[in-house]
Amino acid sequence: MKITLLVLGKTEDKYLKEGIEKYTKRLKHYINFSIVEIPELKNTKNLSEDQQKTKESELIRKFVSPADHLILLDERGEEFTSSQFAGFINKKMLGSIHNLVFVVGGPYGFDHTIYQAAGGKISLSKMTFSHQMVRLFFVEQIYRAFTILKGEPYHHE
Repeated sequence: MKITLLVLGKTEDKYLKEGIEKYTKRLKHYINFSIVEIPELKNTKNLSEDQQKTKESELIRKFVSPADHLILLDERGEEFTSSQFAGFINKKMLGSIHNLVFVVGGPYGFDHTIYQAAGGKISLSKMTFSHQMVRLFFVEQIYRAFTILKGEPYHHE
């Protein structure tokens, strides 16, 4: 299985980039993992929220194939403990999913067409985080999930 994290825009803060790179390197030991950065929309001040979501969904669809299993990182998604998330990943691997694609949307969420195409939604927390920080938190949780699945001592319960 391959896991892809699809994000809108670049990670700008150096400390976040370093953290993301740290966990991305560690993940190479467990799974084929990549982060795909979709160029951010320009000149959005004249767009309504719905217009912006529609344009972002067009960009997202260019990077997702019909064979991909799409999971949205969304505030209204299902919440997991780290161990439950590891089980979720394991279930997807056992279910013969070839490419599991997690998507961090834009500031207003996703267009209805992306919600319809998705195979699920996950929320990292009831709290709101910047889109930049979500990337680091999520990559660390993917790494943590694999250490849990392998019985390694990174995660303590």
